[in-house]
Amino acid sequence: MTGGILTEQAVKQIFTEARTHSNWLNEPVSDDLLKRVYDMAKFGPTSANCSPLRIVFVKTKAAKERLKPALMEGNVAKTMAAPVTAILAFDMKFYDHMPMLFPQTDAKSWFVGNDPLIFETALRNSSLQGAYFIIAARACGLDCGPMSGFDKGKLDQEFFKGTSFRANFLCNLGYGDKNKLHPRNPRFKFEDICQIV
Repeated sequence: MTGGILTEQAVKQIFTEARTHSNWLNEPVSDDLLKRVYDMAKFGPTSANCSPLRIVFVKTKAAKERLKPALMEGNVAKTMAAPVTAILAFDMKFYDHMPMLFPQTDAKSWFVGNDPLIFETALRNSSLQGAYFIIAARACGLDCGPMSGFDKGKLDQEFFKGTSFRANFLCNLGYGDKNKLHPRNPRFKFEDICQIV
């Protein structure tokens, strides 16, 4: 065994008492804290260490205004109020970095010219990295509000035009107003959806 079980407090902070927030306190999030979140999340595993996640941290009022037209109506107010909105995207040319990221073999050759494999790998692994990002943010004391209610075409055009990046999902970050949380929604029990065979 290489490690032990986290403290109960850590488990509460990251999982059992963590909530998705839509209302935010007027408290800033420092650039140093965002860097710390990424520097934790980057160690989560991806296929052949392909690491396709790319992140744009939208903090300034001007940047939020650029993001606003791509948001679905129900996501506008909470996103404008959040101290930071992370655009979690993936790089469709992630494989160009494989010689550095996975030098054990010529992994780049697995992907060149295979668009379906490129997309599937980029989407799956950036989604995994997005989940690691949420866990890291919570571990650093931030609250998260992940969401997918946006016009992907508009967002890609505004933030990623002329690049190989494509948006996956958004995640508001900051310090949530716990007084405005609704009761937690139900989750499945182990025996409802799991099997040990």
